[in-house]
Amino acid sequence: MKPLVNAFLAIVVTALALMYLGAWMNSNEGYSGGNTLTIYNWGDYVDPELLEQFEAETGITVIYQTFDSNEAMLTKVQQGGTTFDVVIPSDYAIAKMREEKLLLPLDHSKLPNLAHLNPRFLNLSFDPGNQFSVPYFWGTVGIIYNPELTKGMDFSSWNSLWDSRLKNNIFLVDGAREVMGMALNSLNYSVNDQNEAHLQDALSKLNRLSPNVKAIVGDEIKMLLAGEEAAVGIVWSGDASEIMDENDKLDYIVPEEGSNIWFDNMVIPRTAANVEGAHRFIDFMLRPEVAAQNAEYVGYSTPNDGAMKLLPPEIAEDTRFYPPAEITDRLEVYDNLGKRMLAHYNELFLMFKMNKK
Repeated sequence: MKPLVNAFLAIVVTALALMYLGAWMNSNEGYSGGNTLTIYNWGDYVDPELLEQFEAETGITVIYQTFDSNEAMLTKVQQGGTTFDVVIPSDYAIAKMREEKLLLPLDHSKLPNLAHLNPRFLNLSFDPGNQFSVPYFWGTVGIIYNPELTKGMDFSSWNSLWDSRLKNNIFLVDGAREVMGMALNSLNYSVNDQNEAHLQDALSKLNRLSPNVKAIVGDEIKMLLAGEEAAVGIVWSGDASEIMDENDKLDYIVPEEGSNIWFDNMVIPRTAANVEGAHRFIDFMLRPEVAAQNAEYVGYSTPNDGAMKLLPPEIAEDTRFYPPAEITDRLEVYDNLGKRMLAHYNELFLMFKMNKK
C-alpha cells in the first residue's frame, strides 16, 4: 500500500504544481484578475505615460492590446478566448454588446469622476442611463481639404465632392458606414436609412463619385493627406486634427446636410477577471487632468468638462473639433442596424469599391 500512497501523493503534488503554474501563466497573459488589467483599445488611442502612471499608483500591471475595427473587437470578445477587463468600443457596437449580454453593469458608486462629464454626452440612445458604458472620446465625420489645392471651392455641402474639378483628388476612408452615410446625407437621407430605394440611390450616387476618388484607404490616409497626395479626404475629426498638426495648410468642416457624431466609450465585458481594477482604471481616465493629457496626446475630443478647462485655448476653443450644441444636435449616432442590414451596407460599399477598380 505504501508505494500506492506515495504514487497518489506524487500525483496530487504534480496536479497542484500544474494548477499553480497555469494560474501564474494566465495572470501574466492577462487571463485572470489579481494584479493585472487587460485593456482592449484602438491603436494609438491612449497616452502610454498614463498607463505607466496608473500602474505606479495602483500596483496593477496593464496588458494593452489593440484592434482596428469594432467588428474585429466584437468577434474576439464573443469568442471569449482572452479575458479583457476594459474595452473601448463605439456607440453602435455598445448597443450590440448590450443586446448580446456581453457587458457587466457599471457600479457608478465606484466612479466618482463621472461628475466631470458633460451631460450632453450622457444618457444617449445606445446606452440609456450609462448603465454599461462611460464616454472616452467623441467626434464627427467630415471633409478635410487643402484650400491651396481647391481654390474657390466651398465644402459646406457634401455635394461639393462631386465637382469635376476634384477628378482623382479625393481619398475616402475605408469604412462602409462612413462612406454610405456620406452619400445618404448628400441626398438628405439619414446615416441609418434602411429604405432599399434610398440605399440604391446612395450607391448610384457613389458610383458617380468614382472619377473623383483617388483611393479608398485605411490608416495611411493620414500620411497621404498630410503629404498632399490628394486635395480632399473624408475622415474622422480626430484623424483630421492629427493630419492638420502635420500640415497646417489643411482645414476641416462638417457639411451642413449633417453627418455622424460618434462616441467611443469604456465598458467592462461580462467575462472580465478584474472588475475592481477595471472600475479603478475607468475612474482614473475620467480625472480631469488625466483626460486632458490624453486628449492632447490622441487629438480627439474629450467629453470631460473638467479636462476642457485644462486644455490650451487653441484646442478647447477650436469649433471644428468642439462644435457647439446647435451643430451636434443635427448630427446622428450610428444605430445598431442588425446583422442583416449591416451586411447589406457592407455589400453595397463593396460594390462601389469594385466599380471604382
